[in-house]
Amino acid sequence: MKAWRHFKTITHHKLLVMKGCFQVGLYRQGLLHDLSKYGPTEFLVGCRYFQGNKSPNNAEREEKGYSSAWLHHKGRNKHHLEYWIDYGVGEVKGMTGMKMPLNYVAEMFIDRMSAAKNYQKGAYTDRSPLEYYERGKDHCILHAQTRALLEQLLHMLAEEGEEATLRYMKNVLLRQKGYGTP
Repeated sequence: MKAWRHFKTITHHKLLVMKGCFQVGLYRQGLLHDLSKYGPTEFLVGCRYFQGNKSPNNAEREEKGYSSAWLHHKGRNKHHLEYWIDYGVGEVKGMTGMKMPLNYVAEMFIDRMSAAKNYQKGAYTDRSPLEYYERGKDHCILHAQTRALLEQLLHMLAEEGEEATLRYMKNVLLRQKGYGTP
């Protein structure tokens, strides 16, 4: 039962992200989004720790002290800010956030919006992704420009709505220099 419910949850999320990515012209990313969740390393953990209202990775983390599924996932999916954490060069020493290419920032934003819709269901509002981000932003290791862009998009969603935000992403953001790099 949990396996079927987990499959439905991750597939619903994937379809929401695909729809959003298609709306902004990120067809390849929409099709390939989160495919690693269907492999045994992530899927079996998701089935075991499935709850339906939040990520199973949190439950695995609470039990084990880490999430093997999350460690696998973030290292294979460039739309996660954690993928872009590396050792700094120059003035910045230690672990730091690298500047994310615009297409992955766009996918990250759509992923956050879709996750909120998926887990909050009827309680979702266009403010939900911003509120979730605000609760944990102090723990995020992000490049300053990536952080500013993500926050701009989250505020735009909260204030102007999904349609206007996706239109801006398609017609302005993703036409800027930096689209499609790494």
